[in-house]
Amino acid sequence: MTSGAAEIEAHAPSASGTQPPPAVETLSIDELVQQMTLEEKLAQLVGVWVNASTEGDSVAPLQNEMAGEDRSWNEMIASGLGQITRMYGTVPVEPLEGARRLAAAQQQVMAASRFGIPAQVHEECLAGLAAWKATAFPVPLAWGATFNPALVRRMAGLIGGQMRALGVHQGLAPVLDVVRDLRWGRVEETIGEDPHLVGTVASAYVSGLEAAGIVSTLKHFVGYSASRAGRNHAPVSMGPREVADVMLPPFEMALKHGGARSVMHAYTDIDGVPAAANRALLTTLLRDEWGFAGTVVADYFGVAFLDVTHGIAADAGEAAALALAAGVDVELPTVNCYGKPLLERIRSGEVSESLVDTALRRVLRQKQEAGLLSPGFDPAPPVLAAGSIDLDPAANRELAREIAAQSLVLLTNRMHDGGPGLPLPGAALASLGVVGPLAEDPFAMLGCYSFDAHVGASHPDVPMGIDVPTVAAAAARRYGQVRTAATGTCEAIGEEQIAAACAIASSVDTCVIVVGDNAGLFGRGTSGEGNDAADLRLPGDQHLMLDSVLAAAEDAGTRAVVVVLSGRPYALGDFTERAAAIVQGFFPGEEGAEALWDVLSGAVNPSGKLPVSVPRSSGGQPGTYLHSRLAGPSGVSALDPSPLFSFGHGLSYTSFEFSGHVSAAPAMSTSGSVTVACTVTNSGSVDGAEVVQLYLEDPVGEVVRPVRELIGYARVELAAGASARVEFSVHADRTSFTGLDLQRVVTPGLVKLHVATSSTSDVHTHEIILHGERRVVGFEREMLTPATVTPHHLR
Repeated sequence: MTSGAAEIEAHAPSASGTQPPPAVETLSIDELVQQMTLEEKLAQLVGVWVNASTEGDSVAPLQNEMAGEDRSWNEMIASGLGQITRMYGTVPVEPLEGARRLAAAQQQVMAASRFGIPAQVHEECLAGLAAWKATAFPVPLAWGATFNPALVRRMAGLIGGQMRALGVHQGLAPVLDVVRDLRWGRVEETIGEDPHLVGTVASAYVSGLEAAGIVSTLKHFVGYSASRAGRNHAPVSMGPREVADVMLPPFEMALKHGGARSVMHAYTDIDGVPAAANRALLTTLLRDEWGFAGTVVADYFGVAFLDVTHGIAADAGEAAALALAAGVDVELPTVNCYGKPLLERIRSGEVSESLVDTALRRVLRQKQEAGLLSPGFDPAPPVLAAGSIDLDPAANRELAREIAAQSLVLLTNRMHDGGPGLPLPGAALASLGVVGPLAEDPFAMLGCYSFDAHVGASHPDVPMGIDVPTVAAAAARRYGQVRTAATGTCEAIGEEQIAAACAIASSVDTCVIVVGDNAGLFGRGTSGEGNDAADLRLPGDQHLMLDSVLAAAEDAGTRAVVVVLSGRPYALGDFTERAAAIVQGFFPGEEGAEALWDVLSGAVNPSGKLPVSVPRSSGGQPGTYLHSRLAGPSGVSALDPSPLFSFGHGLSYTSFEFSGHVSAAPAMSTSGSVTVACTVTNSGSVDGAEVVQLYLEDPVGEVVRPVRELIGYARVELAAGASARVEFSVHADRTSFTGLDLQRVVTPGLVKLHVATSSTSDVHTHEIILHGERRVVGFEREMLTPATVTPHHLR
């Protein structure tokens, strides 16, 4: 713990509550700006990370080098404070104790400020609130696999409500980066490889968080996920057209339809310009063209990195000047550049104080919206008055299990002994084995931003704050006797351990083999921030282990079910014809094991769809389904980059039929719209859900266009024998792209609308002629494809 944290603790009030300092006269924001000294202004533009350590494991890049602070807590808040960084999410702390410390910190900040202005408090909330004992929800890639924004919105509302109770005002989520290279370590934090899926699901998360009164911060603006070779922080080689058509739309949607009030700049540079110093991005585009009025915050140490890693600033003062001029309002997580280095630049006349005033107004306006400028503001978080809080209540776990179950993707389901490999036969299951490096590992369920993986892993003496059943333990509760063999770790498996797993596979009726990732940070894992992969082969010796266990199962006639629990998809081409079934899960959270057995047993019919493609071979990267003709298989290259399982793929235990395909008209104007409809019938014997997907193909464009791109989808829940009518309203704006003149345009000509069950599985194609003039559209365009689902009567 830093000296600052110790000082806060030393002055902490009792948990029964606190008394705010005497209220100052209410002033308008302009009056505050006019009356503040320069030191007071700058204090509002920085955070302080009171619990950050400069020793041991880091939770932010270069934390040990960058988080050191020579000044005392009282010195740091002498002129006030803009933000408090991760009071709950830096070290394991009891929620009530964290609230007590936060109340003390706020009281001291308010007392130090001439105007009694509290700090805005932010936390990470990417897979649930990143706090000890808080629910670990599935990671964002699992959200994408549900294709269910409504469910994600519910989750965000629960998370936001807890954050408000703890006195938190801002959440650093969601991540809107579109996957371009599956080797990137942070794939697990993304929602998928398609801009429309990312944008719709992220907007739902944003709206849920904002409705709870939490400022949602969009990450990472922009291009971070397209780094060269999938390496974290590496430069981005991307032209303005790809940025506009792939990377920017999710942010546009989350601002326009989600109502996000904060944006975090990316670490990377595009064509040599780091995002933190890119005025064209952070001011001209974001504010002037899109009309964004919220705050732009720095990714942790991102302002200092302009000097330390990017090399476009000579020192901290120049880095501060560049970032402030570009439009970065708040330096996080702590003071490196916006303190004394920026103060000296302004005093010398090198930087205009008007830039500080502009950022300050945005910061104060956001604090005003949060009630922090009210004379009646109470620094004690509401939870202190209640006297208790359960951050992992039954309702949270129930929702976590529902999301996890809907996110699991059934990739294959081959015949075994005359029937499908899954679901398992229940009472007829004679014996069960669960093997693999993740069979008995609770961390198989947790992404790198789940608290226990993100922070708890660095505190081995502190128990996990939540119950996270393992795959083997959840099986034992259902089936009683289960033979298990934890074959090493994801990164190291010995010959004896492989032999033990093979012995079990040879002696049971059914063997579930659990492989995948362990999430961590900066080399402490196989997935997560800083854990980029050289290729897409299963980490460590898992490929060998899986090959050996499947061979043993084949020889014995054992039903072998492969379960992949990972943060990215891995090449599975060697195993699809050998396993009875393969199930893909993306760090499904604390209830992931229970949800998995719900699916394996048939209690839940799998309905997840791939938010990212699964490669056939480990070297089939970089590439996603969103590619041009020449980026796909062709006669001019011997290398076929086609995926093993395409974006949108996912099987069910039932079957669905499509009929009654209708488009309202064969033509529409470049400013008009058309309705595309079909009937979906559950023709099987069990209830299930299908995701109807709508793809756009533009056969002849003025620039090279993708082979297809998702423009709409609808999740349809159907009882056995039931039908529903699905209608998509497609506006011509949904065909827009960035043209030769770098303006977003709608052009006349033929487009094809493919009704499909994946990006490579069409069920019907509508050909539509757009007529009229070429139209230029922008932020005001229609970004959504509304879908209505009308149930029919049961057969």
